[in-house]
Amino acid sequence: MSPENLEVVKEAVVAFNERDVERFAALTATDFEWLPSMSPIEGGRFLGHDGVRRYFGALGSAWESFQIFPAEFREHREGVLVLARLEGRGKGSGATVDASLGMAFDLRDAKISRIRGYLDQDEALKAVGLEQ
Repeated sequence: MSPENLEVVKEAVVAFNERDVERFAALTATDFEWLPSMSPIEGGRFLGHDGVRRYFGALGSAWESFQIFPAEFREHREGVLVLARLEGRGKGSGATVDASLGMAFDLRDAKISRIRGYLDQDEALKAVGLEQ
């Protein structure tokens, strides 16, 4: 696994958990595409740095807390797959979520070009060609 790609992905997870939008955006390519597992708004697709800002804004409106806890990092053809758990608490409702998560990070020139989120880790493994 490329140490550089792994570090970019780890930094992105930290920036996500700290809600450091600009630090997260700086790790992405200008043509970045984000397809989250749980979209806080209709459409569920976020493009470019403006898309990163839009996603984090919507996330903050919908969730009191939302954290990713990585358990495993695996290399795939285009980058790094993160197998994790996510925990969240809804704003207003207080509803909680505790679910498995797979995040396929595609990287190009040490920048994240795409993230695809999956609530089913087997589906994430299959999506990147790492079926078990």
